[in-house]
Amino acid sequence: MLSRRKFLGLSMKGILLIGAGNALQSFSDRGFRLPARNDIRLRFAIASDGHYGQDETDFKDTHTQMVGWLNQEKSARGVDFSFINGDLFHNDPKWLPEVRQQFDKLKMPYYVSHGNHDNTDEATWEKTWKMPVNYVFEKSGSVFLVLDTADSTGKSVCPDLAWTKMQLDRYKASKELFVFMHITPFNWTGGGHPCPELVELFDEQSNLKAVFHGHDHTEDGWKENKGKPYFFDSHIGGNWGTDYHGYRIVEILKNGSILTYQMDGAKGAKINDRSIG
Repeated sequence: MLSRRKFLGLSMKGILLIGAGNALQSFSDRGFRLPARNDIRLRFAIASDGHYGQDETDFKDTHTQMVGWLNQEKSARGVDFSFINGDLFHNDPKWLPEVRQQFDKLKMPYYVSHGNHDNTDEATWEKTWKMPVNYVFEKSGSVFLVLDTADSTGKSVCPDLAWTKMQLDRYKASKELFVFMHITPFNWTGGGHPCPELVELFDEQSNLKAVFHGHDHTEDGWKENKGKPYFFDSHIGGNWGTDYHGYRIVEILKNGSILTYQMDGAKGAKINDRSIG
């Protein structure tokens, strides 16, 4: 019987192309060539779940390597910004200043979301990162909505529905909109927190291209609901998850197409566990 990892190695490893709408097309590694850098309008990286400070983990080393990989991406192909999607530290807020120092070594702007192990109050979080737990930012014509999915004690919660709806309405005419939220609003993996009202808002948002999650360290692919993809990116650190530390790359092309692929940082290899089309 094949192990999951061996099966993935034998199966088609794809890179997704998210079209101008919600249709997805896959490309095999054998036949795929990355587009020219001049064709890219915006390129960003997503990583999550560093769990800085967790006992019996090499959290300093794993953060050093992840920062190094993202800076390599910046030098090689360019990265306009990185996003760290929750669980930046592990439970004790004493680690906040130190993990901030780690990410300040990134050679590009970066943004963060609040995770269920980031156990601190909103005021301390905002003072440290200069970002609230819910916010919006724009880059090169794209809109990014960041939603909080946990309270200060680590309890999973649904994002602020009224605030989220207001932002979705505000940006409904934008070319493309993306969401970052640490915990998925489905119970696909057993680690999600169902938020059906939020999902309904997402379903109705025609310019929503993708939702990005952390939290599920063993997930490095994507799920789909009503034509909208929900992506995962493995993990930076912690004591469980995929057998590699990884991150996700997203490339928005000038023609409106969007590429995304998962990377095994140590091997510099593209990873995917399925292709959809």
